[in-house]
Amino acid sequence: MVPMELEQALHAARALVLADLSAGGVAEPDVVSLVEDAVAGRRWWVEQWPEGAEFLVGLVAQDVQDALLDRYGRWPLCPVCASGDAHALEVEPELGPDPRWACTKQAVLVARVGALASVLGG
Repeated sequence: MVPMELEQALHAARALVLADLSAGGVAEPDVVSLVEDAVAGRRWWVEQWPEGAEFLVGLVAQDVQDALLDRYGRWPLCPVCASGDAHALEVEPELGPDPRWACTKQAVLVARVGALASVLGG
């Protein structure tokens, strides 16, 4: 993968995750910093394994989700399950192209990573 394509893949992953954070109303400056950290961490990873570029979106989403859990709590909360304990959506597949947010309790795909606004009304 040439450096330009690598940069495009990283910027695309950043933009899609930021779109979902914005849709959920949590794109505060400190949260955006978590996205930047995730992208920086994945830059080294994809430089070592260029064939993994198609997995960047899902990996960055998971990295941000993990960082948010450690600092703030679950994200994104499942819009499918109206009752019961609040739980977060998960990225499916965990390592694959075309990642989607999924409710594992209902076994349903909710939205592509980057398209949460379509289900959250954001």
